[in-house]
Order: sequence, then structure tokens, then C-alpha cells
Amino acid sequence: MRIERSMRVREMLCRQRRGPGTRGLRAGGGRGRPRGGPAGKGEIEMKMRRTMVVLALVALAVASVPAVAGAEKPAPPKMRPALVVVDVQNAWLPAMDPKDVKVAIEHINWAIKLFRDNGFPVIRVYHTDPKEGPLPGSEGFAFPKNVAVTDADAMVVKNYSSAFKKTDLDKVLKEKGVNTVFLVGLSAVGCVMATYYGADDLDYRPLMVKHALISHDAALTKSVYDICANISPAALRLLIETAKAQ
Repeated sequence: MRIERSMRVREMLCRQRRGPGTRGLRAGGGRGRPRGGPAGKGEIEMKMRRTMVVLALVALAVASVPAVAGAEKPAPPKMRPALVVVDVQNAWLPAMDPKDVKVAIEHINWAIKLFRDNGFPVIRVYHTDPKEGPLPGSEGFAFPKNVAVTDADAMVVKNYSSAFKKTDLDKVLKEKGVNTVFLVGLSAVGCVMATYYGADDLDYRPLMVKHALISHDAALTKSVYDICANISPAALRLLIETAKAQ
């Protein structure tokens, strides 16, 4: 039994090796072409078809290599930042929480210096209302002298909460090639937040700068950091210095 089973296995293996054209032959001889003899027409055609298939697959693989292995992912756009200082005006500061004001002014000035030293724009935003003021040119309209903005910084005057609504802020930013907006100023829960969402609506990347926001209630300022994307001073320094090196 074992010998017969072994013979059958050997015969099956020989049939597989000989291919479809030799099906039915016993191992070692019988009808058909001897091994190594001239191939029949059908077998030649079959070999040609196989060769063509192989060549087609090779061509496809070669053509795919540059598209898969050699292709590089498009690099993300370089960050082009601007610092937007919102409404830090004499008219509004007295209504703000003193806990916020001192710390925020220090961090606003620090951020202004960071951007200026690294060659990135600082934009100052002023709020006015034709009926309620403060009127441009008045003491209430101005930033306090301890805020380090200068006349060289771009100036935007607004009548609405968002610094983007019916102003030229979007135009100013685009002219400077800006795609990322860092926000400081007051009120964190009012005009700064409205400007944050206005920037987002226009496809800028907005971030609040921690410790550089002011509200009438310091607890509300903290809540803004839970709602909006924000960045610490240490991370901001690293980001700005990296952007300069790009």
C-alpha cells in the first residue's frame, strides 16, 4: 500500500512538472514529446502569452516606482506669523481686572519685542464708535505709553468686535504674506475672541498667547484658554525663532 501510494505521489508530481501539455503520461515515458525536444505550436503560443503578461507586469511595476517610492509628500506651508494687539486702549483699561492687566502688559510687550526682533509684523488694532467713542486722536483712543507699539506698526481701526469686520486687516495680513495670527489684548471674552473666530473663518491659523489677554474678570480670561487654541510664551519663542530660520 505504501509503495503504491508513493508511486501515485511521484506520478502526480511528474505530471505537475511536465505541465498541461503532458497530462496523462506516466512518469518516465509514454506518448508525447521527450523532455528537451522541439515544442509544439500550442506550447509556444502559451509561452509567448506568459512572457507578454510578465513583461506587462514588470512595466507596470517600473512605472509605479517613481510614483510610490520616489514621490515626496508636499511640504506643509511655512509659517508666516503676525502679532495682532487688540484694543489695549486707555478708554478700556480701567474697566479690566487688575489681576490681568499687570501680567498681560508685561507679556504683550515681551511678545511685541519677540516678533520685532525676528522680523515679523506687529499690528495694532483700535476700537472706536462714532457715537460712544473713543474718538481717534483722543487720549482714550490711544494705547498707554507702557505698551511698546510704535507708529511703524500697521494700524487697523474697527467699529465692530471682530478686527476683520469691515476693516482692511485681512488685506494687511495678505500683503505681508501672513498665514498664522497670534492674538493678545482685550477683552479676551469680547473683541479678542471675535477676532480669533474671524481669523479662523478666513483660513488663518489663530492662536491666543497665554498670559497676554485681559478681561474685566480674570476668571473669564482663563476660560478662554479652554475654548480657543493657545500657546505658552516658551512655545511661542521656539515657534517664532524656528519660523525665522526657515
